[in-house]
Amino acid sequence: MSVLRSLHVVLLTVALASALCAAGAWAQQLFIYPLRGQSPQQQQQDRFECHQWAAQQTGFDPCWARLRRRRRRRRRRAPCAGPRAGPPSGRSGAPSRADAGRGAAIGAGTGALFGTMRRNDQIRQGQAQQAAHAQQTSWQMEQFNRALAACLQGRGYTVN
Repeated sequence: MSVLRSLHVVLLTVALASALCAAGAWAQQLFIYPLRGQSPQQQQQDRFECHQWAAQQTGFDPCWARLRRRRRRRRRRAPCAGPRAGPPSGRSGAPSRADAGRGAAIGAGTGALFGTMRRNDQIRQGQAQQAAHAQQTSWQMEQFNRALAACLQGRGYTVN
């Protein structure tokens, strides 16, 4: 009776893991065919065990990578609240309205220019980070698929 129960536990675990990775992380771009007439349950168990082995060998698990990517939140920094500038020192008398208008126009134009430049730099940095991350993830996925294929071939499957 305990053998039957442990078999149910194993099958339930395999089914749960299969549901978590149903998006194709196990056999992403891989076609797997059983050469020794393995049953569907044996195929599922072999794929599960090979998935675990490939993740251990490569240090990369596509299931967890997808979850992390979904949960990743962009960090937002609080705007900088630096010291406030007071009136220029050494100047006598109050500024005229013409000075105030001219200063406001210069400040607005300069702020818009530097704000645009800063935003463009942030966009370029973000794009470079995304490209580097995509390249690394692609390499990790390739390594994982190679390890998965090696394991499945060792268990009597054809993998393309």
